[in-house]
Amino acid sequence: MPDDEGLALAVAAASIDPGLGPMLEVGGYCGKSACYLGPVARRHGTVLYSVDHHRGSEENQPGWEWHEPDLVDQRIARMDTLPVFRRTVHDAGLEDVVVAVVGDSPTVADHWTTTVSFLFIDGGHGDEPARLDYERWTPKVAVGGLLAIHDVFPDPADGGRPPYEQIYLPALASGLFGELSATGSLRLLRRR
Repeated sequence: MPDDEGLALAVAAASIDPGLGPMLEVGGYCGKSACYLGPVARRHGTVLYSVDHHRGSEENQPGWEWHEPDLVDQRIARMDTLPVFRRTVHDAGLEDVVVAVVGDSPTVADHWTTTVSFLFIDGGHGDEPARLDYERWTPKVAVGGLLAIHDVFPDPADGGRPPYEQIYLPALASGLFGELSATGSLRLLRRR
């Protein structure tokens, strides 16, 4: 996440009414976004739940462009970003406000009963994972809360399409969300 997008994410999160519920991100990866959102959660007297299975998205797997070999657990030959995420959150002094929820996003969402004031979706970038994140998590955004979506690329030449086609466009088409701003590939929408 580029710094301008991270700062826009933090500014947007700072504008929410913390009385609407905790903050939640789908896709914690190595903890960078938690470092932008965690201090906001602290100022608001709430927490940021970070939902991630920590096995990497489709584009992070061996053989793909964004694969990071140093994040593979050699014992099981699979991605494992949880140790890096935990270290990042610890080093930032955010362990009291950033709560790691380790699990598959749709499974966690199916059992999540709390509305959230701020939802940041930066999870799986395939069609099905993006669609499921939209379908399962956006109904949990409180009226007046914010939906932030990362890696939204309207022009196919700029990047992958699923966050644009499976999250951003359906959110606007639903009539439940109105666009607030765009910074790089970050889109911010308010729940009506």
